[in-house]
Amino acid sequence: MIFNIPAGAHGLPGGIEKKNELADGARQGQNDFHKIGYNGPCPPPGKPHRYFFKLYALGNELSLSPGATKSDVERAVEGQILAHAEWMGRFRR
Repeated sequence: MIFNIPAGAHGLPGGIEKKNELADGARQGQNDFHKIGYNGPCPPPGKPHRYFFKLYALGNELSLSPGATKSDVERAVEGQILAHAEWMGRFRR
């Protein structure tokens, strides 16, 4: 999870460094493994597993520290969402 991406950003580069705060001021939150940074899908064996990627345009930066949880971010964005997009991917092993 990454938040406070600068408003002028036109994309995210691949291989973003796993650190609390990036040079542009964007901050990373905890992933499902309780660590900083994106690790990619790791579905359980068997049927495809769904992964949701959500992007929110907000009116203000979030007043959250790096390492915030998904719940922290969900609470912080309430009432601030100007627009959003969602992409769902299916992955399996």
